[in-house]
Formats: sequence, C-alpha cells, structure tokens
Amino acid sequence: MVTALGRLTLSLFQYFGEIAALVSETCVSVVVAPIRWRLFARQIVEVGWRSQFVVIVTGMFTGAVLTAQTFFQFSTLGMKSATGSVVAVSLFRELGPVLTGLMVAGRVGASIAAEIGTMKVTEQIDALRSLAVHPIDYLAVPRVLALVLSMPLLVAESIGLGICASYLVGVHVLDISGPYFLENLIRFVGPRDIKMALCKAFCFGVIIAFVSCHQGLTAKEGAVGVGRAPTEAVVISSLAILISNFFLTFLLNMLFPYGR
Repeated sequence: MVTALGRLTLSLFQYFGEIAALVSETCVSVVVAPIRWRLFARQIVEVGWRSQFVVIVTGMFTGAVLTAQTFFQFSTLGMKSATGSVVAVSLFRELGPVLTGLMVAGRVGASIAAEIGTMKVTEQIDALRSLAVHPIDYLAVPRVLALVLSMPLLVAESIGLGICASYLVGVHVLDISGPYFLENLIRFVGPRDIKMALCKAFCFGVIIAFVSCHQGLTAKEGAVGVGRAPTEAVVISSLAILISNFFLTFLLNMLFPYGR
C-alpha cells in the first residue's frame, strides 16, 4: 500500500509539473510568438458559437427547475417573493459558472484532446516541428485564448437565460408577483456577484484549455491512446472545476466582500 501511495504521489507531482511546463510555454508563446489570428477565429467559432445550444439549454432549465424547487420550499414559509433573489444569487455564484464549465469541458475539452491526440499519433506534430513550427504556438495558444475569451461570455449567457427562465416560471406558472420578484432580485444581486461569476468562468476556461491540450499532447500511440485522451480530459477537467470551485468560493468572498 505504501508503494502504491508513493507511486500515486509521484504521478501527481509529474502531472502537475507537466501542466506547469505547458502553462509556462504557452504564456511565453503568447508574448513572444505572433498569434495566428485565423486559427484563433476558428477556435472562437468552435468553442464559443457551437457551444451555445448546450449552454442555453443548461442555463434555462437550471433556472427553471431551481425556481420551482425554491418556490415549493419558500411557499411554506410565506417567502414566495424571495424566490427570484435566491435563484439569481445561486446562478451567479455557483450553478451558472460550474454547470457551464462542466458542459463546456464535456463538449470542447473532449474535442481538443481528441484532435491534438490524433495529430500526435499520426505524427503531424512531428511534421510541424520539421517545418520549424512550434506545436505550442500552433495548437495550444489559439485554443487557450479562445477558451479564456469565450468562457466568461458563455457563463454570462447561461446566467442571463437562467434568470429569464426563472422569471417566466415564477411569474407566469407559479403566480409570483412580478414586481416583488424583480425588486428582490435587484436588491440582492450586485456587482459583487457578477465579478465572482466572471472570475470563476475565467479560471474554469484556463483549466479546461490546459488540461485538454496536455492530454492531447501526451497521448500515447495507437487508437487506444487517442480514445483515452478525451475521456481523461473530461474527467480531469470536471474534477478540477469542482475542486477549484470550493477554493475559489472562499478566495473570491475575501477579495469581494459585501458592499463592493
């Protein structure tokens, strides 16, 4: 058991070291190497535009079902009008960024890992090196920048549609007073909540980008390795999002105290 624990610890240190090296190389490439704007635009379309359907469905139905559950609990306490504020705060601080991050990790992270892994197995990355093209500049940088830019926008879209769905369900289905719904929502949701949502979205975008690129670049030879890379990318990205969300919650509450 001690040997197995030691191997696991060494594997974790090795993995974190490889991720740190990839982050370092990517940051240097962003500053030093010219950005390939055409590849960046393609990734914006792939990551942002084509993820909208998943994000829209996730945000709307999360807001709708959360409104229903909150209403059923608050109706016993005579606090129906507070449903909107609770749903909005939950979407901004936790559910919006986390659920959107998980869905994007499942869709985009798997795609990135599979695409780069296929290039690694078919020796296309070696061909790039032979043409004096750095793989990080060509493969990692456009995808990282696209995810970092797209995630806050996708999270904002998910939260906005979730609040709209919450209003429709709460006011038109559950018969909550519309003015009280909006008044409580505006009173309890402020710039602090928006900052927390966007900061989490940015961090989750970074996690998905680097984990997925790393899994693709380190894919083993053969079809088994290509099939394993996207699976591991989704699993690791999802776990990293859930774990980092816990620490980000404490950190952001200290950075953005109430009243700011």
